Amino acid sequence: MRANILENKLKLRAKRKRRIRAKISGTQDFPRVSVFRSNRYFYAQAIDDINGVTIAAIDGKKLSLKANKTDAVELAKAFSESLKSKGIEKVAFDRNGYLYHGVVAAFADALRDNGITL
Repeated sequence: MRANILENKLKLRAKRKRRIRAKISGTQDFPRVSVFRSNRYFYAQAIDDINGVTIAAIDGKKLSLKANKTDAVELAKAFSESLKSKGIEKVAFDRNGYLYHGVVAAFADALRDNGITL
């Protein structure tokens, strides 16, 4: 029974992910910021989908930051500095199938607070 519930949750996330990715795409000047969260860590990257290149990335594991709201704010601050150093002010936010609340919402709000337009 438990495996069936987990399977269903993964199917629903994959469905949301396909629906989101059908609507947004990134360019060199307007990259797509894709986030991934595990139970322990949080990751984000800015992607140019036209050339298939990652412009900037940040890894919560390397910075010893966990997947909680306070650490997501610190991660967003460091990521926004990385984006600004590359001359990027506007991005398209890809929540990667995750619901927009908790850590994902805290990261997006912190990006906005640090001068990145979503």
